[in-house]
Amino acid sequence: MKPISELLEFSIINIDKPNGPTSFQVSDYVMNKLNLRKTSHLGTLDPGVSGVLPIALNRACKLSTYLMKKDKSYVGVMRLHEDIDKENLKKEMKKFIGKITQMPPVRSSVRREEREREVRKFELLEKEDKDVLFITEVEAGTYIRTLVNDLGKEIGGAHMLELRRIKAGTFEEKNSHSLYEFDKAVQ
Repeated sequence: MKPISELLEFSIINIDKPNGPTSFQVSDYVMNKLNLRKTSHLGTLDPGVSGVLPIALNRACKLSTYLMKKDKSYVGVMRLHEDIDKENLKKEMKKFIGKITQMPPVRSSVRREEREREVRKFELLEKEDKDVLFITEVEAGTYIRTLVNDLGKEIGGAHMLELRRIKAGTFEEKNSHSLYEFDKAVQ
């Protein structure tokens, strides 16, 4: 087993980011708590999105660019603006599987130009009235809010209520640690 000093120099911690803080705030929190030179998160999550947020420590930050480009998986809840039956909704969702073109949102930190992304899975899990629980697996850099909005344009409107990342590359929700668990481990 490697000593803690060595692990702190080159490791990745799989944090379960809560709703509220930005990915940068969580990364800085980990850096300050562990008294590190630097940290970097492996894929931005909006403040209102929870879930898997791997944090690279010190020298492991050099892997960020490589690891950030791995596929991501999410579960979310979208609200339909008009009611549509399950079967028709499933058909419409299937139209978004494969290569799609997206425009990054106005608030995005990247240049606003159309970009091609691949959606590997976009499935309805449950539907209750106008609320739909869905799961999606996407190429890194795919905007799920935009995906839901684009689907909405085809069916009379939809917006996202909740979103949680359950997988980022090889990092999974079942192996992530809350900030409370992280704090306890640091103590």
